Amino acid sequence: MIISIKSYKELLDKIANKKKTYALLYKSGSEQSECVLKNINEIIKDNNKFDLFLIDVTTVRDIHDKYNVNSVPSLLVFENSQYKNIIKGCMTKEYYESLFENIVYLPSDKNGKKVTKRVTIYTSPTCSWCNTTKSYLRKNNINFREIDISKNQKAAEELVRRSGQQGVPQTDINGQIVVGFDQKKIDMLLGINQ
Repeated sequence: MIISIKSYKELLDKIANKKKTYALLYKSGSEQSECVLKNINEIIKDNNKFDLFLIDVTTVRDIHDKYNVNSVPSLLVFENSQYKNIIKGCMTKEYYESLFENIVYLPSDKNGKKVTKRVTIYTSPTCSWCNTTKSYLRKNNINFREIDISKNQKAAEELVRRSGQQGVPQTDINGQIVVGFDQKKIDMLLGINQ
């Protein structure tokens, strides 16, 4: 069920005593937010196993700072009323379906074969988290292409257009953008089992 939330207090009341819940902070009219809403709505209409709380940051201003949300869309994951994770940006319908059904998402082709992942990491020379992300990918034998946005203005502009974020690292995994070193999200998108 989709429920609009108007305040932090209302959110706390709604997530109380629930095993697993999700809260989507979004900005109405934003391309990325509309993408998330469209993909999640397609799943929710056929699934009443959980609640999704919608928080439009253009009208609700007392929630995002409580969870250090500095960009939208951001999907907050709660387990047993406790904040557990944040998923930033727009993911595929299949990604959200696997998240809500608590299964591992491994992309495959039409014949069911595991798909080779295309990984591009956007970096800059002074970024320590970029080095952490690259080391992590190498440790897990993930081939990737690196683009230094300080030397490629066009790539930097495209990245901001796609993710709404200027910071690096940003990792493009088969078209899905991971902002920062978000190991859980990288693991899920690449099928890395720790």
